[in-house]
Amino acid sequence: MPLIKLIADSGATKTEWCLLNGNKKTIFITQGMSPYFISAEQMENILKEELKPQIKQKVDEIHYYGTGCSNPDNVKVVKKVFKNIFPEAAVSVDHDLMAAAKALCGNEKGIACILGSGSNSCYYNGKKIVKNSPGLGYILGDEGSGAYLGKKVIQYYLYNTFDEDLRARFDAKFVTNSTEILNAVYKKPLPNRYMASFAIFLAENRGHYMIENIIEDGLNDFFFNHVYKYKESWTLPVHFVGSIAHGFKDVLIEMCKSYQLQLGRVMKNPMQGLIEYHTL
Repeated sequence: MPLIKLIADSGATKTEWCLLNGNKKTIFITQGMSPYFISAEQMENILKEELKPQIKQKVDEIHYYGTGCSNPDNVKVVKKVFKNIFPEAAVSVDHDLMAAAKALCGNEKGIACILGSGSNSCYYNGKKIVKNSPGLGYILGDEGSGAYLGKKVIQYYLYNTFDEDLRARFDAKFVTNSTEILNAVYKKPLPNRYMASFAIFLAENRGHYMIENIIEDGLNDFFFNHVYKYKESWTLPVHFVGSIAHGFKDVLIEMCKSYQLQLGRVMKNPMQGLIEYHTL
C-alpha cells in the first residue's frame, strides 16, 4: 500500500493542499495560515472546519511549506497544531523558499527564485539551501516583486509621468485618487499586498514603452541585487516561480539571454513541482 501524503503550500491569504494516494491527486483550498497573523487556535479551527471534513483516509505523512516558517518558534507552533489534528501522521514543516527550491530544482543543484507578491532567492545544492540573498521586505527590498512593480505604477501615476492615454487607462481601471492611495500605503494594514494589486496594470498594457520600462527595470533590479550575487548563477540553471515570473516570462527569457544565464523552469506556483518531488 502506498503512503498517503498531504502536501501544503501556504501563504497569508490561501493554502493549497494536495492529498497524494498513489497516483491519485486531490486538491483542496483553504484559508492561509501565516503564524504571524493568526493564532494556533485559529489554525486548528481552519484545519478542523475547512480541511479535515474533506479527508476520509488516514494520512501517513504531512509536508507543510508555509510563509513565516523560517522562524523556528513558528515551526514548533505549526507542528503542534498538525499533531493535534493528525496525531498518527509524520509531520515536516518548512518555509516557502524551500518549497520553491524543491519544486523548481527537485534533487538537482540550481538557483531558485520567487517572484510573486514578494521576492526571494537562494542557491540550492539538491538537498538544502546553501545561500540566501537577504530578503529585506517590501520597504527596503523585494525587487522584481508584485509589490515592487506595483509601487512603480503608483509612482508613475502620482508623479504624473504616465502619458494621457495611460493615465486615462489607470483612472478607468482603479477609480482612485492620491489621497486614497497614500492613505492605503501609509495608514492601512498590508500595504505590500495593496501595492502588488497595481502590478496587473502592467500585464494589461504590454507594448507601451513606459510599461515595458517598469517591467524591465524592476526585473533587472532583481537580477542585479540577487541573481548576480550567486557565483553559481553562471554555471547552473536559474529557475523562477510566482505570478510575476509566470506573467512576464518573456522578459525573463530575454534577460537570461542577454546576461548569458541558463533559464530553468518558470512556474506559476510550486504545487506541481512539490507533487513531483514527493512522488520520487
